[in-house]
Amino acid sequence: METPHPATAPALVAVAHGSRDPRALATATALLRATRERRPGLDVRLAHIELTRPLLSETLDALGARPAVLVPLLLGRGHHARHDIPATAAAHPWTAPRVAAPLGPHPLLAEALHARLTEAGWPAAPAATGGHGVVLAAAGSRDPAYAADTRRAAALLARRLGVPVTPGYAAPTAATPTSVPAAARALAAAGARRVAVASYFTAPGRFAAEAAAATPWPAAAPLGAHPALAALLLHRYDQACSAAPAPAPPLRPTPA
Repeated sequence: METPHPATAPALVAVAHGSRDPRALATATALLRATRERRPGLDVRLAHIELTRPLLSETLDALGARPAVLVPLLLGRGHHARHDIPATAAAHPWTAPRVAAPLGPHPLLAEALHARLTEAGWPAAPAATGGHGVVLAAAGSRDPAYAADTRRAAALLARRLGVPVTPGYAAPTAATPTSVPAAARALAAAGARRVAVASYFTAPGRFAAEAAAATPWPAAAPLGAHPALAALLLHRYDQACSAAPAPAPPLRPTPA
């Protein structure tokens, strides 16, 4: 995969969900700072789908006619990744925006999840994890593709940890029906004597706090600005840049 030169490369627009919790914006800002440090000179900007400014449409407007790659700071193919972000991109064709894949699932996320669990007291020695299990606490979505992606992320984490990992959802839906407490009970019924919670959220917030309270055993912090996420953000950007060239964009409309 060829890495574009930062001086001529499209802008990287990291698209977060948005939250009323100020810690979410602080976390996204720290992640983008780490991303810029990994690739000096690259134009890296933040945008949000809702609730927090700048909104994606505002960030694209500010780019003018400069090409952009939109990288969702989302962990699976839910409605926002598959519909909302592409729709906003389509409404700004003069930036020739490409929409990258969401961050998850990916082994780099399993690395970051493992690190956060270790910070919360997960045993460092694999031999000490006998009888353990992990709930991968995610948000939930009506989109079955999101459920498939979360199951894949759970499998990657299970392979890394060597223990059972079961998805649980903070906001259960028909596509993602198992709550975090129900997932913890299922692991206990299957023989797990200690059940930890891996927080499959990019930033702190209500869902992450509720998931952490679902078990008396260790609950990891959200992924945050872990270095593996900055590496993954650039990896998704590079993948999109290496895809087939986009057609020439139309000229940006001139206000009447």
